[in-house]
Amino acid sequence: MTTMLHEPRAAGAALPASAPPASAPRVPVSGVPTADDVRRGELAAFLRSRRERVSPEQAGLPRGPRRRTPGLRREEVAHLAAVGVTWYTWIEQARDIKVSPQVLDAVARALQLDRSERSHLFALAAVVDPAPENDCPGVSADLRMMLDRLEPFPACVQNARYDLLAYNRTYSALMCDLDKLPREERNCMWLAFTNAEVRATLADREETVRAMAARFRSSMAEHLGEPPWERFLAKLLAASPEFRMLWARHEVAPITSPRLRAHRHPAVGELRLNFTSLWIGPHPGARLLTLTPADEETRERLERLA
Repeated sequence: MTTMLHEPRAAGAALPASAPPASAPRVPVSGVPTADDVRRGELAAFLRSRRERVSPEQAGLPRGPRRRTPGLRREEVAHLAAVGVTWYTWIEQARDIKVSPQVLDAVARALQLDRSERSHLFALAAVVDPAPENDCPGVSADLRMMLDRLEPFPACVQNARYDLLAYNRTYSALMCDLDKLPREERNCMWLAFTNAEVRATLADREETVRAMAARFRSSMAEHLGEPPWERFLAKLLAASPEFRMLWARHEVAPITSPRLRAHRHPAVGELRLNFTSLWIGPHPGARLLTLTPADEETRERLERLA
């Protein structure tokens, strides 16, 4: 049974009278650790290791005489995070308690975790990070060089939300003049459902947008509750009746690669393109999307487009 405990705001809050002493270990009823038991144990060990790594001086605290604890004490972490000592102690003892995203955020800041450590902390706690890392926080100069060298083939870098993080000139010419659009509108989902110029280029538009909505729902499942995803979904639902209809179907589909798609470009005519996604991070999300010609005629037309 899960112990529900509100995180106290003042350090040193007393234990509830009905609670077991802080030193009592938690023993599964069956005697066999569950997956949650293992996860809480990993979370406790990870917090202890990070706490012992931060010195009082790094945290802006006085060292004091006769300090034996490596790094910070538990009460110091609780003080820095503005949570109760008892509550923080229970986390490091792998107790079965609920942890809010806001308090985990405060603990992450107190322990000076970097982005990878912060992501690991929230994953172990099975809590959605209120300030998650962008799928691709930056596009390197080497990756931009690759995009340029792929011309005349269209290519771009997308994240899991279909935001266009970078693209070459041929890709922009294929879609529309992307540089003229506000940055928040440079999103393939948004363009496919709301931009008349882009919608006109999709030869099999109904099937294309249906597949895009299904793939977006699959990606959304891993980002439920994340403010950027929720805001974008609400914006798209409000802007497109077609998207609202497709979203209500609850269809899902994986991102498959390669796949063939036809485009009708007003300047060069029909293009038959193979779409290939190459993941550029440790997890599916940010990807390099390349569009290569499916026939010689399309190759010649891409060269004219470029």
